[in-house]
Amino acid sequence: MTSTEKSVSADSFRHGGGRSMLDRVQHALHTNPSLVPLLVLVVSVLVFGILIGPRFFSPLALTLILQQVAIVGIVGAAQSLVIITAGIDLSVGAIMVLSSVIMGQFTFRYGLPPGLSILCGLSAGALFGAINGLLVSIMRLPPFIVTLGMWQILMAANFLYSRNETIRAQDIAAEAPLLHLFAAKQNIAGTDFTLGTIFMLALVLFLAFVLRHTAWGRHVYAVGDDPGAAELSGVNVRGTLISVYAVAGLICALAGWVMIGRIGSVSPNVGQLTNIESITAVVIGGISLFGGRGSIMGTLFGGLIVGVFTLGLRLLGADAQWTYLMIGVLIIVAVGVDQWIRKVTS
Repeated sequence: MTSTEKSVSADSFRHGGGRSMLDRVQHALHTNPSLVPLLVLVVSVLVFGILIGPRFFSPLALTLILQQVAIVGIVGAAQSLVIITAGIDLSVGAIMVLSSVIMGQFTFRYGLPPGLSILCGLSAGALFGAINGLLVSIMRLPPFIVTLGMWQILMAANFLYSRNETIRAQDIAAEAPLLHLFAAKQNIAGTDFTLGTIFMLALVLFLAFVLRHTAWGRHVYAVGDDPGAAELSGVNVRGTLISVYAVAGLICALAGWVMIGRIGSVSPNVGQLTNIESITAVVIGGISLFGGRGSIMGTLFGGLIVGVFTLGLRLLGADAQWTYLMIGVLIIVAVGVDQWIRKVTS
């Protein structure tokens, strides 16, 4: 065999000619990490559909699943942006709750117009996120420590500021219906979807486009993959990190507004586990905790998987603990698959 033939043979092996089926699957999952959660979602729906029957495929079941995952899906989108940069944000739930409390309290305690109160809540969420970004990028503090501290600070501020008072749904409906905007329903193909659910789907699609087709999105992935190399390539690493955390904070504040419509009231006691639930959706969705890889569509699939398991097991009459057990198994399996996929040679 000549040197040219050897070169062609080696090149064909690198590009798939000599790969085993397992290698090809590994490479495909490396290129499209959202395929794994999508397959798990499809299999889960089919299994529960067989066990439960036609009612699991009813429009009502679909509506329940989407409404159940709307908040987690929105916060999961924010968490996805941060984790793609190889960070983590434990304060997302606290930002969401405090932003919703600000919207409610500014309206009912200070008498501001609901629209202005909502704008203040959204601004507060973006500010809290930007502070996280500044501490991570400028001070170079670990994201885990920064956001853990921010979570404690914001939760304490939430209870101190709100005086642990809940603004009732009746008062909101009578005096500030704009706060209930995302509770409104829209009939699509004979099925009623809340505006909160539609907003969640639209947000995920928008962020998926931004991450894939804009310079900012490419910079986010570059920072997560190798910040040193990204900086040498001309990427403003610090600016990108600050913008990611600020955008994540804004999205969490939007989730707070959606949450008001979802539960009807403004309460400082809700959303305590949203940070964990968002990380769960991200991990099951195939976004690498090491940063630089993953699709925000995977986070949506991860949230839907949790919703399918929750509703499916409930309809089967299973103990709620089985849901946590199955989700725990999925998390460990997802991380194991991610480690395996990362070994692929590009």
